[in-house]
Amino acid sequence: MILEIFGERAQTREGVLQVALAHLTYQRSRLVRSWTHLERQRGGAGFLGGPGERQIEADRRVLAGKIDRLKAQLEEVRRTRTLQRAKRSKAPQPVVALVGYTNAGKSTLFNRLTGAEVMSADLLFATLDPTMRKVDLPSGTRVILSDTVGFISDLPTTLVAAFRATLEEVLEADVILHVRDVAHEETDAQRADVLSVLGELGVHDEDGRRVIEVWNKADLLPSADRDVLSSTARTRADDARGTLEDPIPVLASALTGEGLDTLFAEIERLLTAEHRTRSVALPPGEGAALSWLHERTDVVSAETTDDGGVVVTVRLGAKESGQFQERFGYAFATAEEAHRGRKRA
Repeated sequence: MILEIFGERAQTREGVLQVALAHLTYQRSRLVRSWTHLERQRGGAGFLGGPGERQIEADRRVLAGKIDRLKAQLEEVRRTRTLQRAKRSKAPQPVVALVGYTNAGKSTLFNRLTGAEVMSADLLFATLDPTMRKVDLPSGTRVILSDTVGFISDLPTTLVAAFRATLEEVLEADVILHVRDVAHEETDAQRADVLSVLGELGVHDEDGRRVIEVWNKADLLPSADRDVLSSTARTRADDARGTLEDPIPVLASALTGEGLDTLFAEIERLLTAEHRTRSVALPPGEGAALSWLHERTDVVSAETTDDGGVVVTVRLGAKESGQFQERFGYAFATAEEAHRGRKRA
């Protein structure tokens, strides 16, 4: 049934390939069990087995060939996606990935945050194909928001493997938004299932990704329950470490927009938590480097030196610092060190 639903929802070539691979892998496992009685037939003479044995082997070879071809095509998709991620890692925008149990409201939240029109409905697995959009936070910080396939309890290993190319977007995320349907009676069990699948994918607390738990569908809660959860979220947010096991909670409703200002603020806080104030001394004629800093960092000051150069002080993270040094060859230092460097030059 899950595979039939997947087949109806897949839209892109990648989604279709992933569903086809999962379907064939499932058929192969069913084939082995359903043909067991024929494997015991030993008709014929000499080296020839019975007709049943020949048929099952032929069917296995056909399925194996189709599976190998699909895997090769998906591997090409995977390589392409890896190249795309490599390009994004050199881009200034951090990646924010939405994950969650199926029908938790990820696509509705994605549409609310981006103004996109990704399919969102009260359906299982409404999203199978990865979708990415640029989003400007209220402060002007630009991020890339990624929607992903929903999870279910006891997600078959074959499905995890087939959809790995899509789910690997989570591995490259700077911030993970775990969207939960807090109005669902099984919300805690669904949370455990999502964490289990993320663990299978290789997402762990020690990787350094920051996690926000979006307690979605607040509009469906009775007012008393909503007040309790709102108070709990505010209290826990102050002390939460922002990890998978200890995420920062935000009570929200993707449908009405409730809590999204708080969500934006938490995303920005996590993305800038590691930012430091550093300076760099640029010689005359480095207009491109100066423009890059103005576009992609928070410029605190820019002081012109006697020789026509400039000492620029900015707030930025390690990612932007590395990108700037790789592109222009100038390293950041403290303000005093940068000024001393200009004087020596």
